[in-house]
Amino acid sequence: MSLTRAFATVGSLTLLSRVLGFIRDMMMAAVLGAGPVADAFVVAFKLPNFFRRLFGEGAFNAAFVPVFAGLLATDGRRAALIFAEQAMACLLGALLIFTVLAEAGMPLLTAAMAPGFIDDPERFGLTVDLGRITFPYLLLVSLAALQSGILNSVERYGAAAFTPVLLNLCMIAAMIFLPKYTQTEGHALAWGVVASGIAQFVWLAISCGRAGVPVGLRRPRLSPKVREMLRTLGPALIAGGVAHINVMVDMIIASLLPAGAISWLYYADRVAQLPLGVVGAAVATTLLPVLSRQIRGGDKAAALSSQNKALEYALILTMPAAAGLVALALPITVVLFQRGLFTAADAIGTAGAMAAFSAGLPAFVVAKALATNFFARGDTKTPMRFAIICLVANVVLNLALMPFLAHVGVALATSLSSWLNVAMLCWTLSRQGHLVMDKPLQGRLWRLLIVSIVMGGALWVVVPYAMPHLAAGQPWRYPLLAGLVAGGGLVYAILGQVLGAFSLKDILRLLRRSR
Repeated sequence: MSLTRAFATVGSLTLLSRVLGFIRDMMMAAVLGAGPVADAFVVAFKLPNFFRRLFGEGAFNAAFVPVFAGLLATDGRRAALIFAEQAMACLLGALLIFTVLAEAGMPLLTAAMAPGFIDDPERFGLTVDLGRITFPYLLLVSLAALQSGILNSVERYGAAAFTPVLLNLCMIAAMIFLPKYTQTEGHALAWGVVASGIAQFVWLAISCGRAGVPVGLRRPRLSPKVREMLRTLGPALIAGGVAHINVMVDMIIASLLPAGAISWLYYADRVAQLPLGVVGAAVATTLLPVLSRQIRGGDKAAALSSQNKALEYALILTMPAAAGLVALALPITVVLFQRGLFTAADAIGTAGAMAAFSAGLPAFVVAKALATNFFARGDTKTPMRFAIICLVANVVLNLALMPFLAHVGVALATSLSSWLNVAMLCWTLSRQGHLVMDKPLQGRLWRLLIVSIVMGGALWVVVPYAMPHLAAGQPWRYPLLAGLVAGGGLVYAILGQVLGAFSLKDILRLLRRSR
């Protein structure tokens, strides 16, 4: 399967997941609002979901896939599957112990994740209860991440990319059918999270069997290949998940702000996750196996070409997305979330955070693509060092900006630290000769920037005239928002074509599968 087709496969299924995620979040905003129950559920969901993102979209694939893919290429499928079964056994044993300890120590985990809740016994207690329900999801989704890595290595990208769809479907179903049987709507959502973990694991187990790579369970054994994986896993957890770690730090600091700040940051991050998930996950998931094979095969020219192609795809899609989300932050928030218990004040608070997160959107995706270059070479320590530097910078920026910008400063600190990460990754790869931007990419960078700024400026001018027609109860609010988004896309497509930032063939190639 070509890189373009793999990119389109993962991206299209991730897009489906994000659309369902919007529906899920719209329902959450209506039934939970941005009050104590919403804050408690967000914190309880963040911990296992944090590891889902870390394992499923970054660190585990970075540690597991190069070893598994290497065994496939050199020793055959049977040897690779034995390694996969050994890895699963070790992972299962470690996670069972970790889950039991977390369940027993959930009050301590809650205090660490949301120190601002300690002085609010009701919200603190509810978070502990919901956290104990949701935490087993970590065990299930981590095993699913291993199965996803296997399927991606044999170029079966679709099944793994479909798993987030199951998460959203289970949570939507939980909000519809479970509230009358549970203490709060938050409890219903928590049980929906656990149900989704079971569904994802079973779905991927069936998919592995159909792909001819079934993974059985054997006695844990620290074989040389498992040790090789574990040596790279720790650094990759930090390096591959710097953006997600920063979001977790944001939540910890935001818990010190008045009630509602955590929910505003959550909803804003969810919207920003649409392009980040579609483009970032597609780039990282499909680029790692390709680069691993090319580097192990000694084809430096092909590896450089794949890296440049991935960066080009990422920038073509994320730069206009960032400009559009900054300009349309308030209209998007009002239309998607302002209903039920989610007030106009909540919409304003969420929109400010959304604009700040969006400013770092290209950095989040480019950092994934650049870090993948290190992972494919077995180097997880260099990105880890940069990630630690960015974590420190994020905390410093949080503390500096929060007194003046409140929760918006928290989101802005995350974006700024992500750009710092990109700068360090670019400089190091260029110095090592592993990143050489070709002339087409160099020529398009500044054109993409100009086109995106002009498109964002055009939307910014139009938004004040559109806002009265986007309020709750207005009959044309959804078509109008869709029209704003489509209009921005049209401006971007025309200007990009005129200035030579890209060709329409580039866009069509990204939005459809290769035959």
